Amino acid sequence: MELHDVWFVLIAVLWTGYFFLEGFDFGIGILTKLLARDRKEKRVLINTIGPVWDGNEVWLLTAGGATFAAFPDWYATLFSGFYLPLLIILVCLIVRGVAFEYRAKRPEDKWQRNWEEAIFWTSLIPAFLWGVAFGNIVHGVKIDAHKEYVGTFWDLLNPYAILGGLVTLFLFTFHGAVFASLKTIGDIRQRSRALALKLGLATAVLALGFLIWTQVSRGDTKSLVAMIVAVLALVGAIGTIKAGREGWSFALSGITIAAAVAMLFLTLFPNVMPSSLNDGWNLTVSNASSTPYTLKIMTWCAGIATPVVLLYQGWTYWVFRKRIGTQHIADAH
Repeated sequence: MELHDVWFVLIAVLWTGYFFLEGFDFGIGILTKLLARDRKEKRVLINTIGPVWDGNEVWLLTAGGATFAAFPDWYATLFSGFYLPLLIILVCLIVRGVAFEYRAKRPEDKWQRNWEEAIFWTSLIPAFLWGVAFGNIVHGVKIDAHKEYVGTFWDLLNPYAILGGLVTLFLFTFHGAVFASLKTIGDIRQRSRALALKLGLATAVLALGFLIWTQVSRGDTKSLVAMIVAVLALVGAIGTIKAGREGWSFALSGITIAAAVAMLFLTLFPNVMPSSLNDGWNLTVSNASSTPYTLKIMTWCAGIATPVVLLYQGWTYWVFRKRIGTQHIADAH
């Protein structure tokens, strides 16, 4: 296996980690409006991700940085062609981080309500747009012979990509509801489980349609295996949340995300960004990659740094592993 193939796999792993971790982050943000009944319950939900949300976003930075260094042509075409949706995502992530930090800085009801509204929308919009972006990457976009995107913003809003956006939106919200049931106690835990069951059924319908469409249009035997794993894991996540096994359900919803991302990257390879105009203009792991020396240096750096990152992030989750409820939230002054 060539080094550019290795880095294609590593980038797929980074995106999998980001969607697994940030997925329930986004889900919790959306649930602050769908699930929480009052200000105290919103604080419970936000506190479930309070110690970890910023660490989860490191995976996005690493995935973007790895793409820039390992596949500069892919990065240039992707970030120039998808400039507007990626800019919207970036603004949402900035506002979302500010909202988490500033929400409790002042006691006024209007101040906190506005920041909580910001948390909801800046969680919902990226959850949808990431699916749209990856749907277009897999489906193919208008790339010319000079490796430049020549389409428009409206070309990105095609039926396949919109369905992909709905899948990530519902899947992340389901993932977040399962996480909320795993991290809370009392009435909010019971309502999280009930909502997760409803969301899981809706997610299953959307995901099955999207995955079948992907398999029929671009799939092979390997992607079919990943699709089957994703579907079985999602069914298992729904069944285990119904049985009250939140830990198993969370693990299985995570496997669903991982298998779905694996399927998308398997349908891409050896392309990294197909052209809908001419197959000869596809960006591939070979024609879009950096030099072998650059990839070699990156591999050494990743081999040293990655275990350290995984250790400290795993330690963070272990320290903040206990459940919380409204009784753990102090009354507002």
